[in-house]
Amino acid sequence: MNSTRHEEFREYMADRGPALLRAATRLTRDRGEAEDLLQAALAKTYLAWDRITDRAAIDGYVRRAMVNTQISWWRRRKLEIYPTDELPDRPVDDHTRRSELHDALGRALRRLPERQRLTVMLRYYEDMSEAEIARVLGVSIGTVKSTVSRAMSKLRDDFSWGDEPPPPPAAR
Repeated sequence: MNSTRHEEFREYMADRGPALLRAATRLTRDRGEAEDLLQAALAKTYLAWDRITDRAAIDGYVRRAMVNTQISWWRRRKLEIYPTDELPDRPVDDHTRRSELHDALGRALRRLPERQRLTVMLRYYEDMSEAEIARVLGVSIGTVKSTVSRAMSKLRDDFSWGDEPPPPPAAR
């Protein structure tokens, strides 16, 4: 029983680890902290593995564990941070520019047809393979490849205009 649990968990980590690490990175905005956060959440998940009866809900369990752990770490760190007259050696990150790009990408994704948006989200946000996406959507791998290709082409068109707004869709 214990070795089966261990193998199931190892397979889950190998399969979903990269996507979960991206989610952790979005929470922490730091790769090192994201790795620590994911490791802590996976440790909690491993301890609860036998209690999770719905295997489709494991990602949600891990993400909730990451959010709860991040909140705990944030509260603890908040007590440890004191104002100082010294400036950090690292340059300050431009959160405004990153936020603008994130918003622009969100708008561009929403403009895609539903199937294209879904394939891009599954491929790049959930880190699913083309075969997995084909199985989930009930289409061929070739359909997945061409759909992702068309979606990425549209997204590139949306972002190729630099500082100028893109022309209306009819003018393209």
